Amino acid sequence: MTAPATASAVHDPYAALRVRDFRLFISGRLLAAMAVIMQDVAVGWQLYERTHSPLALGLTGLASVLPTLLVFLPAGTLADRHDRRNVVRIGRAVAGAMSVVLAYLSYTQGPVWMMYAALFVGGIGYAFVAPAQAAFLSQVVPTELFANAVTWGSTAFQIAAVTGPAIAGGLIALTRSATAVYVTCAVMAAVYLTLVTMLRLRPQERSTEPVTRNTLAAGLHFVFADKIVLAAITLDLFAVLLGGATALLPIYAKDILRVGPTGLGWLRAAPSIGAIATAVWWAHRRPTQRTGIVLLIVVAGFGVSTIIFGLSRSFGLSMIALGATGAFDSVSMVIRSSLVQLRTPDVMRGRVNAVNGIFVDLSNELGAFESGAVAQLVGATATVVGGGIGTILVVTCVAVMARTLRNMQTLDAALE
Repeated sequence: MTAPATASAVHDPYAALRVRDFRLFISGRLLAAMAVIMQDVAVGWQLYERTHSPLALGLTGLASVLPTLLVFLPAGTLADRHDRRNVVRIGRAVAGAMSVVLAYLSYTQGPVWMMYAALFVGGIGYAFVAPAQAAFLSQVVPTELFANAVTWGSTAFQIAAVTGPAIAGGLIALTRSATAVYVTCAVMAAVYLTLVTMLRLRPQERSTEPVTRNTLAAGLHFVFADKIVLAAITLDLFAVLLGGATALLPIYAKDILRVGPTGLGWLRAAPSIGAIATAVWWAHRRPTQRTGIVLLIVVAGFGVSTIIFGLSRSFGLSMIALGATGAFDSVSMVIRSSLVQLRTPDVMRGRVNAVNGIFVDLSNELGAFESGAVAQLVGATATVVGGGIGTILVVTCVAVMARTLRNMQTLDAALE
């Protein structure tokens, strides 16, 4: 009589969620992501209400991303040398305190420059949280559950991306003020800190090297020396830098598709809807074979979907194309994040995740700027279509030059 399949041979799509500490961790991540997104919506609404200046909106992105550029090297080093839980708690506490400051400034109609100052200080807190929180994963779940944990983490973020703006908009409409949004964000920060405190973490391997210029830059050296990690990060960087169409969605909603603000809301939500559906499907399938080829295909698919959106004059087709960009990006993010975590020694995870984070932040911010600047010269359609074509060209170059990534079979092979 044939023996039944062992439990290890059966794929469990909810394996990471069965770990108590991961449930606490992902619940906190969901609340934290919602708080960041809700605060962004509230700040944008309040500043435009008070200044009626598009430049004022652009400066919010600068105030938020500049701290990351300034402190990403020491932030990564701190995450490798000290208790990551404490780094995360202090950073989130600073960000939560800045939400309280923004609530006060909103209630009292305080100076606009103080809002930018609060965003900058809060950005410093987030800059220290990001690498420590990403490196946290190795202390929350065992190595074999990394890919599953990253998948569910991506799902949580996309849920926040859909629900956060809706909650913030609802609170602003209900109270006719951004104050309630900031207060809610501060409460979410407090709950997040409570959940992090409840975690039972695996021991952390800490760096004991003297802090020098070389140890600060060790994350950069590692990324550029590891061909697989470098290729994966390069794909993500240029896909978002060239192929991102989010910054131009207001133009499509108003002038091209003519669907108004309601249609704009649906267009903004479409990538997240596609990402959520794909992440859930991805969690339920068995581990991917030929992972390197899959990564190249999904980034190329992101480029093709971007081209279709750029050329579309149908709202329905545009929604499908944007949903596809979210779906492809979701798979790309899971594979890339898993590769970074699996191939990085725990003693360096803070510094490497800091480098990865700076690439992601720069690609998002510079991608929005690039889209706007090019669209000013050649128009929105040419910009979006050209970006999609550029993404496919980058995939082609990486496929030719990064043979190690192209030949990688499974994520388990990333450990070799």
